[in-house]
Amino acid sequence: MLFGRKNRKPISIPSKKVKEWKYTTCNYCSTGCSIEIGLDDNKKIVTSRGHAGADVNRGKLCIKGLLEHELFESPGRGTQPLLRDKHYDEFKPATWDQALDKTADKIKEIQDKYGRDSFAIVSSGQLLTEEFYTLGKLARGCIGTNNYDGNTTLCMASAVSGYKRSFGSDGPPGCYDDFEHTHCFMAFGSNLPEQHPIIYWRLKEALEKRKFPLIVVDPRVTMLAQFADIHLPITPGTDCVLINSMMYVIINEGLQDKKYIDAHTQGYDELQVLVQDYAPEVAQHQCGIDEDTIRNVARIYAKAPAAMSIWTMGINQSTHGSDGVANINNLNLITGNIGKPGGTSLSITGQCNAMGTREWSSCSGLPGYRYLENAADRQEIADFWGIDPEFFPKKRGLAETDIFPAIETGEIKGLWIVATNPMTSMPNTARIRKALENLDFLVVQDVYEDVEMNQYSHAFFPASVWAEKQGCHTNTERRVNLIDNVLPPYKDSKPDFWIFNQMAKRFENGKKIKFPDKPEEAFNEMKALSKGKNAYGNERILDISGMSYEKIIKARGIQWPYRESEGEDNETGELKGEARLYTDGKFQTKSQRANLICVDFYDNNEKPCKDYPFWLNSGRVVEHFHTRTRTGKIGNCNKFSPTPYMEMNPDAAAELGIAHQSYVRLTSRRGDAVVLVQLTQRVSRNMVFIPFHFHDCVNRLTLGLLDPYSRQPAFKQGSVRIETVDQDEAARLNVERRAY
Repeated sequence: MLFGRKNRKPISIPSKKVKEWKYTTCNYCSTGCSIEIGLDDNKKIVTSRGHAGADVNRGKLCIKGLLEHELFESPGRGTQPLLRDKHYDEFKPATWDQALDKTADKIKEIQDKYGRDSFAIVSSGQLLTEEFYTLGKLARGCIGTNNYDGNTTLCMASAVSGYKRSFGSDGPPGCYDDFEHTHCFMAFGSNLPEQHPIIYWRLKEALEKRKFPLIVVDPRVTMLAQFADIHLPITPGTDCVLINSMMYVIINEGLQDKKYIDAHTQGYDELQVLVQDYAPEVAQHQCGIDEDTIRNVARIYAKAPAAMSIWTMGINQSTHGSDGVANINNLNLITGNIGKPGGTSLSITGQCNAMGTREWSSCSGLPGYRYLENAADRQEIADFWGIDPEFFPKKRGLAETDIFPAIETGEIKGLWIVATNPMTSMPNTARIRKALENLDFLVVQDVYEDVEMNQYSHAFFPASVWAEKQGCHTNTERRVNLIDNVLPPYKDSKPDFWIFNQMAKRFENGKKIKFPDKPEEAFNEMKALSKGKNAYGNERILDISGMSYEKIIKARGIQWPYRESEGEDNETGELKGEARLYTDGKFQTKSQRANLICVDFYDNNEKPCKDYPFWLNSGRVVEHFHTRTRTGKIGNCNKFSPTPYMEMNPDAAAELGIAHQSYVRLTSRRGDAVVLVQLTQRVSRNMVFIPFHFHDCVNRLTLGLLDPYSRQPAFKQGSVRIETVDQDEAARLNVERRAY
């Protein structure tokens, strides 16, 4: 097949003969697309396609999913364990026993000398759920450190915190099917066409069937904002002001659902008093949205028979992230838009299995939404695992964003990084680099040997890529789907599940706790732990006891809760869990009522000033994922965005004498970065936007103040200045960076 004009270097796509298609699930974003991997006669992967029978994506895939089969033999993959004494020494090849023995010995040595919590573990939203559960067993039950977290702190921690504060539990209450039923759709800081293209396709499909208002709240004219009926270009970091002002209008004009409020919520009287300080004529000067628009949007939302809100990092990655989530929940609760078709408060999760780590990794507590602070939860898990409950800490330890400062102070001496890349993803990169130099021991477990974190490691564990192993993912709408084992591990890489099991054997409690050899056996343990009641006597919502690998494959994914008493739909023969949570108006709190949280805005944004006159905004582009560890190696992804760049307003550029596609230096109070300029009206005169995927770029500049509840960094609340640079020197720097 040929594309392009005649004699204009057309792209040739060769025919790929597939002998067998193998079912699996995409390992990029949280959409949860079902994929089929095509194998040729030699059992080699040659292509991938969407599964037409899966409800999530219905045969569709984005560019990343379509090219995911190219990951298996992409450059830089780890082929064998590596060891060295100092991070600046040359690595030496090692056997797995040598690498695991040395790591276990160093962990024990550090803990014996400095205490159990002096060794920290940071995992990822990229593992399979059975691997998360097993790592939690290892971290909480064997190694015993309380400083154990996942990189979901950088993306979804505020959603988790906000859900817990409002509903008493984590867990998105809505689903993709809500698009088909809503009468008003409001997106806060979420650019679906580039962040989650297949979810956007589901939304677009719903809009084509039945028109309803699409409202987008975002300081940048994103692709979703271009398609919106109403775009609210809000002042960064002031979403809580806008929502409080909308609730002022709704409450003072009598548009609230008083029946739902009285029956299912608590705290309404206090909220009603609070929002009186946020009249639109006052709020407009803080949030940058004029008072008439605030009133109009509030009325549209409240009068809709069903209205739903979604959000992504524009809300979460803020010092007001948890408050923002709680306030979106407030908006939906006072309008009766929780637990009904088309009415929901739906966080669009970042990573493919960020939900899995929230549910089963034990990072913020214990498996199955249990709390370290609850003695009954500690006792239940200790009994199930066969250890003394006193081995568990009685409260959560440091989050990822607190672990790195603790390395600076000497509180943390050793670190195990699993499938994440803080050298690119954490704010204030220079500070992270310096902290890593202070570690006595760093082990990096990753698919790729050339991941930036490995520059500072003492041990490297080569892990298998997603379809070289087996286990489950949970997507944004709580749908559990299966990753099937398509290929054997690459060279001497190993599944993360195997690595954790082998490490457990090297600790005393690993002889007491059962570590199953097969992921499905670990899944069965999770099923058993998902049943029962929580500390308040409510039925656990995270109930997967009715699921099995066989059922999951048959259904192409099942939403939880799916209890063991549930079978096939009598009419259709389908296997379906509960699409929505809280349909009965009962929440996971002591009173079974949802909490209306009073959110009083405090302005701690780092705003543009004379010395740093531009807002710094960051986000995703469709062809890349997170730190480009994978997509940067896929030619047809990388060619669209091969180099760091920023979007800049043409009028602002003209004032500074900056040309399109020239290089500039951005400087913040933390550091500087050289980027290519793309002139566009998508950003305002006092703002620049940079994709966050590139190493040694935007996170050299970001502020990283933390949300007090979730400990999530404020990636989007900083300011910079722009300076011209020598173009030849910048071009050489860019070539060197790309070669690296």
